[in-house]
Order: sequence, then structure tokens, then C-alpha cells
Amino acid sequence: MIRPLLAIAALGLAALPALAQDRLTILHTNDFHARFEPINSHDSTCKPEDNAGGECYGGTARLITAIRAARAAASAPVLLVDGGDQFQGTLFYTHYKGRLAAEMMNLLGYDAMTVGNHEFDDGPEVLRGFVDALDFPVLMSNADISAEPLLADKIAKSIVIERSDMAVGLIGLTPQDTGELATPGPNVTFSDPVAAVQAQVDRLTDAGITRIIVLSHSGYSVDQRVAHETTGVDVIVGGHSNTYLHPTDPDAEGPYPTMIGDTAIVQAYAYGKFLGALDVTFDKAGRLVSATGAPQLLDAAVAEDASVLDRLTEAAAPLEAIRNKVVAETARPISGDRDICRSGPCEMGIVVAEAMLERVRDQGVEIALQNGGGLRAGIDAGPVTLGEVLTVLPFQNTLSTFRVTGAELLEVLENGLSQVEEGAGRFPQVAGIEVVYDPAAAPGSRVRAVTVGGAPLDPEQLYGMVSNNYLRNGGDGYAVLKDARDVYDFGPDVADVLAEYLARRIPFTAMVDARVRTVSE
Repeated sequence: MIRPLLAIAALGLAALPALAQDRLTILHTNDFHARFEPINSHDSTCKPEDNAGGECYGGTARLITAIRAARAAASAPVLLVDGGDQFQGTLFYTHYKGRLAAEMMNLLGYDAMTVGNHEFDDGPEVLRGFVDALDFPVLMSNADISAEPLLADKIAKSIVIERSDMAVGLIGLTPQDTGELATPGPNVTFSDPVAAVQAQVDRLTDAGITRIIVLSHSGYSVDQRVAHETTGVDVIVGGHSNTYLHPTDPDAEGPYPTMIGDTAIVQAYAYGKFLGALDVTFDKAGRLVSATGAPQLLDAAVAEDASVLDRLTEAAAPLEAIRNKVVAETARPISGDRDICRSGPCEMGIVVAEAMLERVRDQGVEIALQNGGGLRAGIDAGPVTLGEVLTVLPFQNTLSTFRVTGAELLEVLENGLSQVEEGAGRFPQVAGIEVVYDPAAAPGSRVRAVTVGGAPLDPEQLYGMVSNNYLRNGGDGYAVLKDARDVYDFGPDVADVLAEYLARRIPFTAMVDARVRTVSE
């Protein structure tokens, strides 16, 4: 857990002499990922009966209610901003790309957003269409788009917004490694966030703008670096790392706001589960005097707007056709038998692991890991529909890449093999690796031999791995992965990765081998 520098009082500068002050309420979201419908506690689409039972969160129909209420209650001017990654994550994006996101964001009345890496998933053309459909500006300071005709002059590095008699500068920031995370094309290049932000701060302050907010889709740690290494930034509204911040909740990753010097950093988790709300006060010179607030949980206590529900019901109708869309073909069935996939290598587990590894092998990844319990069905012989793929992988888990030492990888495997006799879902379906274990040994000491790419496991070596975000964040007992290095949890949906893998191999024939085997085999 990153622990921030502490500021005086709760920004604590409130002890300054009483001067004329300007107040502003900043409402914010980030990493919405096309979750227009409510989500469950696992961040997946909520079943209607569960939503009716009050067990779900978010959704645009709740978000609009919360935003309207916050605007009505505010005693200061309000800005509504987004920290990026509206794209990707549900069938709504698969079908509408950015069109429905633009419609909903316009309806909600956003003032500005920054570009997330997933906004580049379908290249500059789709991003351009999204930008053209919006009623507000999209920002990105650390990218050179001058050579990309679809985006040049369409995305600003920074803007100035007037609220009452107060001018506020907004700066956008996107991940420096977006070129590796998405498909921006050869004409877009990305640069260091600190230099890019400082250049825009200097430009704004030279123009007399001293109240400055950065909309950053760069992650909590990068935001803290930006705050440390720049001057003149008052607030950073973050995204990308899906970080939950809160002023009092001990389960939060840090305080809301996180103070780095005189800069307030906020983020509101992801998927529309929360609406961030930060109240800030500036003195007349534009210096931040106070920053307080908390993210609002959008649970069943927040009513769903009826007109938005009607529109989303209408928008969901074509998704049935998508669910029936044929994406591949198999020569024979792919077995996803529950008992087999939780006790040894199974056809579906091998297919999914190989698909994940193929997707990111060119990033230096050597090993893939999928939990057997995450495989919920097989696929029949013949045409394969997207609906079938989504039945196999229904959780909307995203691809996660990271690095671990050989010693940590051994811990990973010991966990995966610790409850084989119980049929637990943690059984490791893998690619790029072979494992021999003794099921009669005590849990935690079962692994007897491991080879990676044909070579014995080296406890000191760092290995590139790919898994799903559920396991990477400690699910199914894989706690060691929570401290992995060079983590990126927000790749494409694993179901999409599987569908694309099968589509490249028509007709696909499944196989199974003994890549994870007992000492007696």
C-alpha cells in the first residue's frame, strides 16, 4: 500500500489568514469500461433479479441520479470530469464502440475527460468518432498526434473552463506506454508525464491561470510522481489503476484526497461503482487552501432514472444478435468439464491459457495462468458463437500482465495445487510451463519440478506472466500475485482473447497433455 505524504490538517492549510476565497466541487469518474448496466460485487454485469434485490451497484441510471443530486446540493460551482477508459469491457462496447458512451456522457453533462489507453483499442478512427460525438473536450498532454490526421487538432493538451468568475485550467494525461497497451497506430507517440504536465502548467500560469486540475489516466503511483516532480498542480483526478481511495475506510488503498505537498490526488475505483466528489477551496491568488470529500457508493439506495433505463433497454436489444454471432468453428467439442478442469489439465483450460499467452508473448511474457474454476462450460463441435465463448468465460475478467521471481512462481503453483483433493477452482491451467507435483504431500510443499520453456525454474530469475485480473488481485488464494512487478491489470476481456484465438484456427481442434502432472504419471 502506498502511503502518501501528509498535509497540514485535512489539507490543513485552512489555518491561513481568512482571505477572499473561491470554491469548486469536482465530481469525477474513471475506468467506466462500458458498464452502463449495474454491476455485481465482482464487477460483472448484474442479473436483473439481483439488481431488484438491492445487491448491485452503479449503472448509468444510478449515476445520473447521483450527479443531479450532487449538483443540486452543491454550494459551489460544479465540474464533472472523467479520468479515461470509457471504452471496452462489455458487449455494449463491442456493438456500439464509442457511440453509446458518447451519448451517455453527453446526457450526464460532463465538462471534460482525458484519453485512457483503451480509447485507442480500435485505433484512431474509433477514437475520432467518439471525440466528434461528444459535447465537451477530450484532453491529452503527453502525446504527439500532429502526424495522425484523424486526431490532429481534435484533442487538446489543456483547456480553460470558466466557472462563475473563476478560470480553471484542465490538463489531460494518458499512460506513457499506451503504444504497448493499445493500438494507437504509428503516427501517435507518447512522452513522459512529468515534462508534459509541467509544460502545460507553465503555459497556463503564463496566461494567468493558477487553478489547475490534471485529469490523469496514468495510475495512482504515477500521479504521486507527477505531484512530487511538478509545481503548480492543485488537483489530480486519476484513473488507470482502478484505485479505491477514501478518507476513513481502512480497506482503501490510500486517503481521499491523497496529499502530496499541496496537490490533492483523487480516484474513484472503477466501473461506475462510485461517484467521486471533492470540494476544493482556492485563495484569490489561486493557491489551494482546502480539499475534502469522499467517493459516493452508488448502491441500491440511489434510485435508477426511468428514462435512462428505457434507453439502455433499447440499446441492449441488439446485443442478443451479438450473443448469437458466429466467431469461430471447432472440429470437435472442447471439453470444459468442471471436475476435470479443477483437478488436472483440461482442453478448455489449455485453450484459454494458450490464447492468453499468444496474445502477449511479444511483450516478453513466458507463462500463462488460468484458474480451472473460472471455466464455466465447454464448447460444442461446429460453429462457435460469441454467446458460447461468454458462457465459458462469463466474468468479464481482463488480461493481466506482470513479472514474478521464480521463487514467487513456485508459491503461485503451490497455491494452485493446494486443494486439488477438494476440487477447488484454483487449479492452475497453464501454458509455457510444465509442473510435476505430489498430491499426497502436505499443501504448500507439493511441487517437485518446474520447467519454463524447457529450462529448470530459477528462483532468482524474473519471469513474465499473464493471467486474469481476478487472480492477479489475489483471487482463489493467489495472494502472492498482489505484489507482482510491472503490473497491468486492464487488458482486453479474456473472452475476446479466446474468441480471437479460435477464429485464427478454423476449424479448431482441442488437445490435452500432461503439462501439470503427478509424480506417478
